[in-house]
Amino acid sequence: MDPRILSVEPLANYYLKVSLSTGDERYFDCKPYLDRGVFKRLKDVDKFQQVYVAFGTVCWPGDLDIAPETVLDRATATGPAGPAPAPPVAELR
Repeated sequence: MDPRILSVEPLANYYLKVSLSTGDERYFDCKPYLDRGVFKRLKDVDKFQQVYVAFGTVCWPGDLDIAPETVLDRATATGPAGPAPAPPVAELR
């Protein structure tokens, strides 16, 4: 059975920390998507921070989502600052 996305946390530099049903955590870089179509709205940090999980899918208000297959395929074991996760975006203000 494939892992399921259970929770998501916005991090600095447009990364997401994703917790999986396997107990693992992965890091997904959203920057490559921020110049594409509806995802341009996520350049607004306040909007980006509103990320949540619905039925195993990473979502934002306004009908924005990234397919779980994309997140699972492209997420890495290390975050934006290497092995240690960066602080949440809210702490950087």
